[in-house]
Amino acid sequence: QVQLVESGGGLVQSGGSLSLSCTASGRTVSNYAMGWFRQAPGKEREFVAVFSRSGGSTRYLDSVQVRFTISRDNAKNTVYLQMNSLKPEDTAVYYCAASSRLYFAGIARASYDYWGQGTQVTVSS
Repeated sequence: QVQLVESGGGLVQSGGSLSLSCTASGRTVSNYAMGWFRQAPGKEREFVAVFSRSGGSTRYLDSVQVRFTISRDNAKNTVYLQMNSLKPEDTAVYYCAASSRLYFAGIARASYDYWGQGTQVTVSS
């Protein structure tokens, strides 16, 4: 079993940048497909960016493509989400997730077994 802890959220102006971190304990991140999801008030949780288990493939939500980058540091057992050119519509609670069942970069929320507690990202206009 893996435990996930996110950090790095906060308040930023439109056009600004934030970097989120997700540190895993219990098992190494290379044993899991990993991803970032987000949930805005009144909306369902949606995938933002995901890794395959090997880290060789990624998928991004269309609206964040080019602006966001997911990466992984196996030595630090940490997954990152670099967010640039942030927009007010990016405001949400961001969650890190891990799947022991997926090998590919899956985007279905139900495929992920482990979740962090979430970190708030607020983008002001």
